Amino acid sequence: MAAKVFESVGKVGLALAVAGGMVNSTLYNVDAGHRAVIFDGFRGVQDIVIGEGTHFLIPCVQKPIIFDCRSWPSNVPLITDNKDFQTVNITLCMLFRPVASQLPRISTSIGGDYDERVLPSVTTEILKSVVASFDAGELITQRELVSRQVSDDLTKRAATFGLILDDVSLTHLTFGKEFTELTATSTSQVQL
Repeated sequence: MAAKVFESVGKVGLALAVAGGMVNSTLYNVDAGHRAVIFDGFRGVQDIVIGEGTHFLIPCVQKPIIFDCRSWPSNVPLITDNKDFQTVNITLCMLFRPVASQLPRISTSIGGDYDERVLPSVTTEILKSVVASFDAGELITQRELVSRQVSDDLTKRAATFGLILDDVSLTHLTFGKEFTELTATSTSQVQL
C-alpha cells in the first residue's frame, strides 16, 4: 500500500517537474535598461523590439537576443598625422548606446558585438580626417573647435549604424617626440 502511494506521489512529482520545465522554457526576462528582439527559426529576426519584463516565446523555435541599451563608455586611442605632418597621439572618450527601434536592423546587419565592429573603425576614420585638417598650433589653441567637429562628424556617422553618442570628448592630445623636442629647443632659444 505504501509503495503504491509513493509511486503515485513520484509520478505526480515527475509530471509537475516536466510541466514546470516546459513552462519555464517558454519564458524569458528582459532586464531594466535592456531590450530584446526575437530570432524565429522560420522567419528570422522579427521587427518588434521587446521592452523590459517577462515574456513568452515558442521553445526550440524562437530565441531572444537581448541588447543592453544603457550608455557605455569607449576609449579609442589613435596615433595619426596632422596638417603639417606632425605625429599626434590622441584619445577619444565617448558614451554610446544603440537606438532601440534600430535593434532588429543592428542584429541582422552588424550583430551583437556592434560596438566592437563599428566604433573603432568609424572613430579612427573621423579622428584622422579631422586631425589632418588642423596644424599643430591649431590643435592646441582650437581644441574646443576640434572636439566639436569630431563630435558632430562622429555623431552623424554613428547614426547611420543605429547608434547614439551621448558624449564625445578628447581626453588626451600630445605630439610626437620630434615635435616636442623641437618646441622645447625653440622655447629655450627664445628665452636666451
